[in-house]
Amino acid sequence: MRISLHIGPDMRLAHRICAVLGDRRDRLRKKGVLFARSPGSGNHTRLFMAMTDPARLDPLRFNRGYITQGAQADLRDRVTRDLAREITETDPDLLILAAWQLGASMYRRSEISRVADWLRQWSNDIRIVAHLRPPAEQLLAHYALQIGEGRAVPLQRDLDLLEAPDWWDAARSAMPAIDPLKGQFEETQGPVFWLDYARLVTEWEAAFGTGSVHLRCIDPEQIYGDKAVDEVRAAFDIGQTFGRVAAENVPRLPSAATLTRGRLLNDVLLRLLAQGNRTLPRQTWAGMLDEVAIDGPPPDPSHLGAVTARFETMCQTLRDRHPGFRPAMPEIASTAWRDADPERGFRATQYLLSFMYRIDRASKASLPDRQRDLAAQSETVKDAGLDLTDGARQLLPARAVENYRRLASSPYRPHNTMGAVDEEQLGAPFDRVPPRSLPDGQSGNVIVACMKNEAPYVLEWIAYHRAIGVDRFLIYTNDCDDGTDAILDRLQITGWVDHRRNDDWEGNSPQQWALNKAISEPAVKNADWIIHIDVDEFINIRAGNGTLKDLFATTPDATNIAMTWRLFGHNGITALSGEFVIDQFDSCAPKYCPKPHTAWGFKTMFRNIGAYGKLSCHRPNKLNDKMAKQVKWVNGSGQDMTRDAARNGWRSSRETVGYDIVQLNHYALRSAESFLIKRQRGRALHVDRSIGLNYWIRMDWSAHRDVTIKRNLPRLRQLYDELLTDPALRRWHEAGLDWHRDKAAELRAMPEFASLYDQAIGVRLTDTERAAYALALDMDS
Repeated sequence: MRISLHIGPDMRLAHRICAVLGDRRDRLRKKGVLFARSPGSGNHTRLFMAMTDPARLDPLRFNRGYITQGAQADLRDRVTRDLAREITETDPDLLILAAWQLGASMYRRSEISRVADWLRQWSNDIRIVAHLRPPAEQLLAHYALQIGEGRAVPLQRDLDLLEAPDWWDAARSAMPAIDPLKGQFEETQGPVFWLDYARLVTEWEAAFGTGSVHLRCIDPEQIYGDKAVDEVRAAFDIGQTFGRVAAENVPRLPSAATLTRGRLLNDVLLRLLAQGNRTLPRQTWAGMLDEVAIDGPPPDPSHLGAVTARFETMCQTLRDRHPGFRPAMPEIASTAWRDADPERGFRATQYLLSFMYRIDRASKASLPDRQRDLAAQSETVKDAGLDLTDGARQLLPARAVENYRRLASSPYRPHNTMGAVDEEQLGAPFDRVPPRSLPDGQSGNVIVACMKNEAPYVLEWIAYHRAIGVDRFLIYTNDCDDGTDAILDRLQITGWVDHRRNDDWEGNSPQQWALNKAISEPAVKNADWIIHIDVDEFINIRAGNGTLKDLFATTPDATNIAMTWRLFGHNGITALSGEFVIDQFDSCAPKYCPKPHTAWGFKTMFRNIGAYGKLSCHRPNKLNDKMAKQVKWVNGSGQDMTRDAARNGWRSSRETVGYDIVQLNHYALRSAESFLIKRQRGRALHVDRSIGLNYWIRMDWSAHRDVTIKRNLPRLRQLYDELLTDPALRRWHEAGLDWHRDKAAELRAMPEFASLYDQAIGVRLTDTERAAYALALDMDS
């Protein structure tokens, strides 16, 4: 087996090459070529993180939780094990691995040798491929990349190194001391050492052998469409074609003014971090840089004539040795490089002041964890189950244990110290608000929902949401056996509910089929606000009197409100009963729970202003560009998140999550017996997925308590009792409850479900252990 290792170092070229390889992965496999998936679906980032010197911390390992030597060693073992399995299953003639950071970040021979030793366990026939551009263009491209990652050092620092006799060594000597909490990484603030392409070849051939490195040069404008496939075939010596690809838009460098603005903003941010009492997550930082960007012409490499002059002879020599390396050197301008004007009176300190709230909020959540991370950086974790509970030791697979190590000392560790609401204090009951009368033809606040076999829960859910200000319900059912459809038919007589049978659904899911139909229903077309939630989700409003009217009053200019899930567990309740869901189940997930991704999913209520053309599970979609400026999307604390959510996204992030005025209580399990019935019937959105113990562990959060929704119990009870005065409705409701009790007994008599039931109620995990297990599931990996 031959191995081709692509080491970048040009990120833009490398990403395009990986995209071509990834898109044609299956077709290549049939031709005996394996573009490995296990180190990463595209760029093999995990391979790079596994190979760096343990004591040399890079941004990837810092931000992804592989800080300790033990965590990195586990990652290396995992990458080795998974790649070995992939090679065995495929038996390829050619293995391709690609990580642009290998060439762009590794200058220590210890790291390059580690890569070589690791690869030789599979083959000694190893070819190193590097894609480069003319040095002046390359320097500008990497400078722009570094600014996007937090660089504050002017480019003039690098240009001053041109006077040194040895560029590579001079660049190494100018590397900053690594200090992650202060934003100081070699990759971000350091010079582009590999601009000396000849030395790059020398260092990699010292580990892999003379002639092992093959340089190539291609204009980024030419690596799209069919030419991208041609370049990949030539670079990796793939004889046969493997399909064409469509041409794509070529991404451009940021404007010259944007680079200056970004560098100046990075400078004030780094000076702030140097005080030691704040930290800044990567996503937040990137968002700030996006906000200061402006349009304009990109920087011109012709003003880097000194770079071209310094390396022109080197490039000519390399052309003779590397047939694929033919850089077209740019013209040399008469004026030298200088930073562009940031334009429009830009002052970084003014932007910093406007960003301080976000910075302080992010610091409060993550600084203690970051500091603990760094304290543990040089320690080796010897015992995989060192801090695990007994239940976790018995249950967690190896991948979950690795996740636990990473989470326990990372800013993603779940905790409940967020927000201002005291959730264990019940507070005074909310007052009842009479249902309002609407003008003819208006449907007011409308919930659209889909149901299947939910008979015991329908009346509580309807009464609850009617009590908080929902005027109309449009509900679709499919294939019901328990009388859910009969209950809704009867409720339709009240005028509150429009019931639609969805038994003839087509496509991938009954839910999306129904939502596609709902958009043209009169109840939706004439709505003020539209909400799509499920029958196991309850809108928990913490503003004013707990009604939609109170919520809207706190966010008067909002058009979209993201209601982030709070996952509620089974609360130790095993038997199915007719008691209210919101009263039985009050144990829940911590508010701060960024992992797994399902914990912070959100549903959206939105004004019916015509801004969106499609209703989807979590949000409206297909934004009308002409209406974009009218959209204001806020989170559950009333804070603006329009930039993050206006066009896509279905989950909150550490920057956008909020629970202070509204959250969505998600009772995905209810009792253990209810879970068995849900396990049997599948899910509305993903009917082909089985719901087993993995789903239980993902959803059964019970370490914390939130009783705030119970302030609604008196007004819920009053409306609920009024509904049950209808004899037919009461009869169908009780029949549905009996059906579910009988079904639970039937399932518990089956060995498969009896085993699942026993396993589920026996699970005992901490929040971090539960998150680690959920992350190990294929669905989240």
